[in-house]
Amino acid sequence: MIQDPRHVPHKLHSAIDMATDLLDLPLDARQREALALELTGPVRALIAEALGAAGDETPVQYAVAEPPPEPEEFEESEFAGCTTRVGLDVDLDSPAGTVAQKARRQPDVTAVVIRDAHTLAVTVDPQSIDAWRWWLHQFRISPEKVKVHGTAAEAVGSKDGATVFLRGEHVPELLEDQAAAHLMGVIPAPAQATP
Repeated sequence: MIQDPRHVPHKLHSAIDMATDLLDLPLDARQREALALELTGPVRALIAEALGAAGDETPVQYAVAEPPPEPEEFEESEFAGCTTRVGLDVDLDSPAGTVAQKARRQPDVTAVVIRDAHTLAVTVDPQSIDAWRWWLHQFRISPEKVKVHGTAAEAVGSKDGATVFLRGEHVPELLEDQAAAHLMGVIPAPAQATP
């Protein structure tokens, strides 16, 4: 691995020269240099991320917290295949209400429960790994926080001042292709065994 990110443009240029020659690509010297410069930023970001991950010495253990119980009394409604339950004492302009309104606009959402002004549960049925990754990103959930329970995946995240309990129906089926899931970043890569 390249230890000093300042050498990235030169290393990239050398790699692009070699690949161009091996694959007999019709790129002249100016195009090769331009390609190396365009790729420098993203490659530096990948190097920084890899170095940051390698610097972590102790693994962090995560656990999925149990969602608080639903309110005794709530108002229930259904629209476009999404069931929404709102505690009677919850203001819809609260952080949880605002996040719920944004979430309900997405076609993957099948249920939303607003427990209190700062807590909600969102149940989604994503149709692809990419859709699941989008939900994880929306609620700032790292793949390490996701726990699989039967036919669903669950995790706790946050958005705009609200704690979000995310449940993804049928996500384990989507994650059966482990290699694709690792590549998409929705499940952590397995730890490498050291010799």
